Amino acid sequence: MKNDLGNVFKDKKILVTGGTGCIGSEIVRNLLKYDPKVIRILSNDEDSMFRLMQELGDYDNTRFLIGDIRDKERLKLAMENIDIVYHAAALKHVPLCEYNPFEAIKTNVLGTQNVIETSLGNDVDKVINISTDKAVNPINTMGATKLLAEKLIIDANEGKGIKKTIFTSVRFGNVLFSRGSVIPLFEKQIEQKKPITITNPKMTRFVMSIKDTVDLVFLATLMAKGGEIFIFKMPVVRLGDLTEIIIEKYSELYGYNKDEIHTKIIGNRAGEKIFEELMTESESEIAFETEDMLIIPPQLELENLNYDVKDYSNASKCKLNRYVSKDIRPLSGKEIKKLLFGF
Repeated sequence: MKNDLGNVFKDKKILVTGGTGCIGSEIVRNLLKYDPKVIRILSNDEDSMFRLMQELGDYDNTRFLIGDIRDKERLKLAMENIDIVYHAAALKHVPLCEYNPFEAIKTNVLGTQNVIETSLGNDVDKVINISTDKAVNPINTMGATKLLAEKLIIDANEGKGIKKTIFTSVRFGNVLFSRGSVIPLFEKQIEQKKPITITNPKMTRFVMSIKDTVDLVFLATLMAKGGEIFIFKMPVVRLGDLTEIIIEKYSELYGYNKDEIHTKIIGNRAGEKIFEELMTESESEIAFETEDMLIIPPQLELENLNYDVKDYSNASKCKLNRYVSKDIRPLSGKEIKKLLFGF
């Protein structure tokens, strides 16, 4: 894949929205390996932008743009002469979106529409939208807005007319060690010798490393025909098991006996599910799969879109009838340790 990506990215102009977030900034770091002509990093978070500038140092091909995807005029300027867009900007915290639904709509829905329209206006080659398992059968505002964003991306691909732009999405589970992950929160609580606050130890979640997220994004860049949703097959953890491993690891790191660290069950937060889903039954009926990933072609007028399993290397018709965390064996404690810490 590395050689193929070198051909895709070399001398290209690339825009990363939400480029200072955990996923966006990791996309930026990896893009720099392939000598693109320019990477424009768009973010409304001034502090994170400054810290990323300090980290990356003297790259001649990075541009740091303060702006918001809600501002279409700003996006038009950021999008000029761009070849590839990675759309990672979003409001992602479930409870905050639940209590601020109008703001979630402005960013996740209207912001995505702005990205689509300015991409088409600038004749961009590819737009890769970063989505989430929360978009599947959503019960919360964040998931509903991300589902709408997926639908907008699919529809953009169908309604673009003679425009060349390819639109596609990738769906992630929970990204380990990201700012939205419970791991940094638990570590902080252990460091301060406070009780670990657990919503529900029986919750199951799909998890993936930040490296895996970037691999999926770049694979989608290579494989996208337009309108698909790409999903990595990923492991599942039970929150209670994950908590035990985190307590064991970080209590030792901060010089405590693990028995000194207590847990406090606080109940489900607003909008939370007990389990997560990455693919619905209706999606599974048309999906393709490889050893490592699932590919859902667009469902709009599918019979007229000429999508075929042969379009995707090493793919076959999907054998799963859905992809849900409660259906998959959770990782053991030993497997969680290896996933998190490599041993």
